[in-house]
Amino acid sequence: METAIFLIFGALALVSALVVVTHKSPVYATMSLVVTLFSLAVMFVLLGAPFIGALQVLVYAGAIVVLFLFVLMLLNISKEEHRHEGQSVHRWVALLGAGAFTGLLVPLIYRASQSRNAGALTEEFVSVRAFARDLFTRYLLQFEIVGLLLLVAVVAATVVARRPPDASGASPVTAPGSPTDSPISEVEP
Repeated sequence: METAIFLIFGALALVSALVVVTHKSPVYATMSLVVTLFSLAVMFVLLGAPFIGALQVLVYAGAIVVLFLFVLMLLNISKEEHRHEGQSVHRWVALLGAGAFTGLLVPLIYRASQSRNAGALTEEFVSVRAFARDLFTRYLLQFEIVGLLLLVAVVAATVVARRPPDASGASPVTAPGSPTDSPISEVEP
């Protein structure tokens, strides 16, 4: 039964990941990314790591993808209007490269899974206590750096998405004629 569930969600993850990189609409690609991340969370649960699966759903499928959608809506990216001829060549090169990489990776994974040196997953290895101990002792600096990089990315996306004021000098956030658009001296009591 576990093998059938693994194969179903593995195929779903592969198909939705292909949709992420091939779909023209960024919103549909982002929604396919949610399906991919949820499928990976199911596979983590099947591997005996339910905490990592829950983190996958909460952090990646929840927070990160919502951030992606927020940036897409903030930048107002729409569907690609016209294709350039060079893009189809780049797409085929990328697909061939991904296929070659997968062809090289699958035998390595199979050999590693058949290895006798691969130890069994013990409860201590996949427990939340061991995860927290490693995260906040051995990997604390890396954890803090990732948090700082995410903060910088959010600030940079906000700065890039800001629109300059139009020719009349009105801010794009306020509508012309609104009370915040006019100077205080012009407002009559």
